[in-house]
Amino acid sequence: MRVATDVGGTFTDLVCVEETGIRIAKSDTTPPNFEQGVLKVVDKADIELPAIEDFVHGTTVVINALLSRRGAKTGLITTRGFRDVLEIARGNRPDLFNLAFDKPAPFVPRYLRQEITERLDYLGRVIEAPKLEELALIIDGFKADGVEAVAIALLHSYVNPDHELAVERRVRELWPDVSIISSHAICGEWREYERTSTVVLSAYVHPIAKGYLASLDDQMGARGLSSKPLIMRSNGGVATVDGARNDPISMVESGPASGMLGAAALGRQIGEPNLIALDIGGTTAKTALIEDAAVKITTNYKIEWDRANPGYPIRTPVVDLVEIGNGGGSIAWVDDGGRLHVGPQSAGALPGPAAYGRGGTNITTTDANLMLGRINPALFLGGLQKPNWDNVNAAFAALEKELGESKDDIARGIIRIANANMINALKLVSLNKGYDPRDFALIAFGGGGAMHAVALAEELMTPKVIIPVNSSVFSAWGMLMCDLRRDFLKTDVKLFSPETAGAVETAFKDLEDHARTVSLKEGMPEDKLRMERFADMRYAGQEHTVKVALPCKAFDAQTIGQFADEFHRAHKREYTFELDAPIELVNVHIVVFADIDKKPLPERTVTGRTVDETHKGARIIDFDEAGIHEAHEYDLGGLEPGMLITGPAVIEDATTTLVISPGKRAEMDAYGNIHFEMVG
Repeated sequence: MRVATDVGGTFTDLVCVEETGIRIAKSDTTPPNFEQGVLKVVDKADIELPAIEDFVHGTTVVINALLSRRGAKTGLITTRGFRDVLEIARGNRPDLFNLAFDKPAPFVPRYLRQEITERLDYLGRVIEAPKLEELALIIDGFKADGVEAVAIALLHSYVNPDHELAVERRVRELWPDVSIISSHAICGEWREYERTSTVVLSAYVHPIAKGYLASLDDQMGARGLSSKPLIMRSNGGVATVDGARNDPISMVESGPASGMLGAAALGRQIGEPNLIALDIGGTTAKTALIEDAAVKITTNYKIEWDRANPGYPIRTPVVDLVEIGNGGGSIAWVDDGGRLHVGPQSAGALPGPAAYGRGGTNITTTDANLMLGRINPALFLGGLQKPNWDNVNAAFAALEKELGESKDDIARGIIRIANANMINALKLVSLNKGYDPRDFALIAFGGGGAMHAVALAEELMTPKVIIPVNSSVFSAWGMLMCDLRRDFLKTDVKLFSPETAGAVETAFKDLEDHARTVSLKEGMPEDKLRMERFADMRYAGQEHTVKVALPCKAFDAQTIGQFADEFHRAHKREYTFELDAPIELVNVHIVVFADIDKKPLPERTVTGRTVDETHKGARIIDFDEAGIHEAHEYDLGGLEPGMLITGPAVIEDATTTLVISPGKRAEMDAYGNIHFEMVG
């Protein structure tokens, strides 16, 4: 038995894979004690913890602590003269011509940013050794100010970590109980601001992440879980508890990453290697592009970035995705100019949408879908609760008064705006990066994925839509399709040419040796380790880089030429041009995997049941521009491979609703996934 739990902003999902099949469960997320929601959903699924072989867990505890500013009080120790790096930040802000622009406040205020005398040059050579005697006064000040975590970010430590190691050792001697994170341990890339931001945010969440993981580990162990939990990372792999505890910022996007990895795994199984994956949850929508069944990884990640805010950079490997505040719980609101908006504010699980009747007074995307007949009232919240129509009507009345429109018109407007927001996100991962959506299938999952997928595919012109089996908990299933993974990146700028092949090979071999040592220390099994090579490369003189996958074979004059061709192709696809110019290697990137036994989706049994036997009735559904129609209702649990259903129709069960527009056809494949051919 293998079990995965995914803690989202609204619901906590569970998937259990065992010999007899797959079972799923959902329950409300329980902030701030997220582990209680995990235990609750385990009980709801009626799972005995001693029977579990592998338990994989994805959590929002890190991103929630950052977004809600509920992390630890953090102090920063940096090189003398560089305490204001966080304040200075970057000048290339998105809202460049806004003269009233205010930079976002650093997570560490200036009085908690302290300097130590030390200096390395850009090659890592010692100019001035660290004056460790200065630390006693700094630590006394931190203690007096109530600091709970210490971040250490010294100049050029990505080249030579010796000074940071010496400072860290001395701080531990002076203050053994404090949480400490050093920049070289979590970010081996250059750029002082981004590296300092990364270590500060990591230290900020370190005590919370450690406490949460310890509590989860203890409570699951007390209930009989014999194996240690595996923790989902943002890079699309899972880590041991010790590995996640040492690098907490690597969990910043753990839940969304698992859904994208699950989509890639499913694509390989069903012969659909090129996908645009869309995960619509209760709070957010996430999307990523999958090419040749591979998910793209980036370290150019920011939180709280938007068109007017530069956000905060985090240089940790993350699945290259776009996340927007549009989910089932996204709130519809009217601005001072009388315009309707949807999100990014969310009603969450409590109070939730107005229809929940838990005190929510705002209309959400879920309420709009309910008003238009797309959600079956009899199956609302899994059929455990009837919609609170009095609350829904009262909440709509407030918008009717502000907008002067009917309930139905407002509901259509909410869905259109939500869809438009998601279309923009889908274009960011496809068209904006040189990919034609018509060459990809759209795979949609999460609680709202199936409800919006067909309308989004029509706008994006993708030829096919795939709704995976158990789509409402698909991200949790994706965790069970991931291997143990650890990423190691190090800036090592040099020409990428036949003359430098030996130096390039040495750079990769040195990082591979370090990666092996760290991975084994964190508990990854030695007999299952394998490595992959990547490189961040650019034309000499450029600012940006392009990540290129490199086969794990030695660099020599011949292979350097082959890999250079790969870079030219990747650069042309992303930026539409290539240059006859020298190529530079900027970052060496090693990925360490340890394979975990995984079970693909089992084929479904065909009994000969007919489509008519799955027909439950009909109801009126508003399909917006496609009109209002009587739509046939079909039981998703009763469908079998090969069954074909033509819209207007809806396929549904307690957790999933597939809305089929008039003229569109849906067919179940051998594994229970639903395919829409977007013709007609």
